[in-house]
Amino acid sequence: MKEKIRRSVSDFNSELKLKGFNAFQIEEDGNATKIYSRKEFYKICLTTGKSKIHYADRTFEADGTILFFGNPHIPYSWETLSSTYVGYTCLFSEDFLDPHNRSESLQQSPLFKLSGTPILEIDTKQRDFLNQIFGKMIEEQQSDYQFKDDLIRNYINLILHESIKLRPSEKYNQDKNAASRLTSVFLELLERQFPIESPDRPLQMKSAKDYADYLAVHVNYLNRTIKEVTGKPTSIHISERIAGEAKAILQHSDWNISEVAFALGFEYPTYFNNFFKKHTGKTPTSFRL
Repeated sequence: MKEKIRRSVSDFNSELKLKGFNAFQIEEDGNATKIYSRKEFYKICLTTGKSKIHYADRTFEADGTILFFGNPHIPYSWETLSSTYVGYTCLFSEDFLDPHNRSESLQQSPLFKLSGTPILEIDTKQRDFLNQIFGKMIEEQQSDYQFKDDLIRNYINLILHESIKLRPSEKYNQDKNAASRLTSVFLELLERQFPIESPDRPLQMKSAKDYADYLAVHVNYLNRTIKEVTGKPTSIHISERIAGEAKAILQHSDWNISEVAFALGFEYPTYFNNFFKKHTGKTPTSFRL
């Protein structure tokens, strides 16, 4: 049975990656989430039930119908609290929604950016309207219509524009331990930078300042908070994770040392060699032997 579930999840992920889009109905058994590559896909959920959602450093408790917007670049988690949980979910890549890269980045949308409002409370009339839109997306993805991707994009944009017009929910609560929450957000964001799957897609966030800028906090505040909670500076966490990824790539790929260095954000192989030896006591070449 477990093997069948793994194949089902694998098939789901493969299909999603190929098409850049997938929509499905959440069944009444409370399984409100499916496994997918969070690194690459945005998520819109229309759900009815009781839940608690942690998004960056905020927490939202819902008991009714909500519309949730998940950004793959911002850590979030979802606790389903009621036995019955129904609704719809659609997952899509930024390339699918804007194949010609002509519009503003989704990450700057008030629905998806870190400081935005990713959760909206929905009344019965709005829910009925959105149910129809999600239903149409599911219907179209199963059709043979030549321009169905364009039609699905229109449905997604309709949801986005209707949502921006709605009044944002104000029921966010700062976590009681803000330092602990920021640390959790940083560590999950760090983990989401990996694995590095190709030398053509190198590591983008390499320094404490990169993470501070993304999380909209001052780098000194981030460093002070991370060290206070974990006992280690931000830079050490980043370096240790890069070193761990370097070992994994060296062991499980045939990339040459220059490719490994570039993939992990090093301008020159010598910089990577020095970094790797400092953290492991070996050169990359000797580690691979």
